[in-house]
Amino acid sequence: MNKAITDGIVFMPLPFAAGLGVWSSGDGTPGSDTYATSGTGVFVAADQDFGGCLEVQKTSTVQKVRYMGETPILPGTYLRITAKVKAVAGPLPSVRIAGFGGRNGGGAASVPTSVGPQKALTTYGTVVEISAIVGTGDRTGVDLVWTAADYGHFGVDLTGTSGGLVRIDDIFIEDYTIAFQRDMMAMVDVRDFGAKGNNSTDDSAAFEAADAAANGRQILVSEGVYFLAQDVTIQSRIRFEGRVTQPADKRFILQKDFNYTPSPA
Repeated sequence: MNKAITDGIVFMPLPFAAGLGVWSSGDGTPGSDTYATSGTGVFVAADQDFGGCLEVQKTSTVQKVRYMGETPILPGTYLRITAKVKAVAGPLPSVRIAGFGGRNGGGAASVPTSVGPQKALTTYGTVVEISAIVGTGDRTGVDLVWTAADYGHFGVDLTGTSGGLVRIDDIFIEDYTIAFQRDMMAMVDVRDFGAKGNNSTDDSAAFEAADAAANGRQILVSEGVYFLAQDVTIQSRIRFEGRVTQPADKRFILQKDFNYTPSPA
């Protein structure tokens, strides 16, 4: 399922050719400095590798490039953010995908990390591709687990020694959900709603959120041990690959078909 198609949601940022006024040298939040006025970036219309691209001079310890549009972070959806960069002059920095997680109504979301894996640029003129995956579930391969975020301002960071010139191709954001979810049209996974399955974090709210979103689909409790510190009632069909633990005074009520015997905490 590709929400960019099925739900008409646009994840892709505007290209640099559309204007640098929507590309921030800060977090990407309203009012932050942009590359249209910062003096540290210019649009290069004809690069032999990229066509139109952004040329940035690294002047800060962490030189940021952030799209000021709000890319939605939806429960159960995973996005892959990709950028191609190359060093053209001066000291060679490292580069990584990065973002600012926001909440509807304004303000920053509480996220465990805002940066992806880092790569060093080691030669001039060599195109280096970097990517990171952001999503709501704590799954293997997800670099930015953003359960609490409603949207992100995404782009790249240049780190390391300052003074160099780097060119950045248009940043690409795609719906990558299919790589993480099985039988997506038939079920929802509690992990996509923030469940950890580590037998210590309270996963009650994640189970309830999955139930609310199921809308006739089956809930999947994937492998792990899920601690429910509260009373939880599930009104949808539910399938267990993992286990559930609860305090003795709490109840896990399953109102539809299931095949499971809860374990005591």
